[in-house]
Amino acid sequence: MKYLVSILLVFTAFNSKAQTQQDTIKLTEQDSAIFYSIDLNEIKILPNGEYSVSDDRKNFLILKRRVYKVYPYAKLTADKLTQLNATMAKLKTNKEKKKYFKIVEKYLEEEFEPRLKKLSRKDGQILVKLIHRQTGQSTYDLIKEYKSGWKAFWANSTARLFDINLRTEYKPYTVQEDFHIENILATAFEQKMLTKQEASTPIDVPALNKLWEEKAKKQD
Repeated sequence: MKYLVSILLVFTAFNSKAQTQQDTIKLTEQDSAIFYSIDLNEIKILPNGEYSVSDDRKNFLILKRRVYKVYPYAKLTADKLTQLNATMAKLKTNKEKKKYFKIVEKYLEEEFEPRLKKLSRKDGQILVKLIHRQTGQSTYDLIKEYKSGWKAFWANSTARLFDINLRTEYKPYTVQEDFHIENILATAFEQKMLTKQEASTPIDVPALNKLWEEKAKKQD
């Protein structure tokens, strides 16, 4: 199932001829107040917790929209992986396991390929990160585990042509974009805008925010 999501992700970029997606944003009253106070373009704490520069608000909203779009696929990946492993454990022979895997793969292709093909490059990059957040494994490693190292190599080689690295991991403690993504998710979970699924490796959001605040102070 991991193989399905990742391979479709690669095909998304390939079939769309490296499509570019035009982002149109509408600012709402709710979006005008950012729920955490780190500037997107540079690490800077703002006293009122808001972005005073319109480009920063726009960048935040674009990122927020992308996270809302692809998070459900990452959650689905983790859910289906759990189900897949549970069922595989009950099957006795490799032939039965292979047959079951093919059935699941075919169903998911038919169900989700049309929607996944609409993802942009940047959507794909964020999806790869969130798959790692939800499963604890990179998309590359999941392809390697469930299909083969050869397929993982070629899938990643194709993805890299479109600026998607299937080896990418989710690192909110060291990568600024991932920090912003985690805060977007935390807010969405609290407001019940997205269905919460815990990260494979627990993330302490208050501690995460404090860490980035300290980083910001050191750069002042």
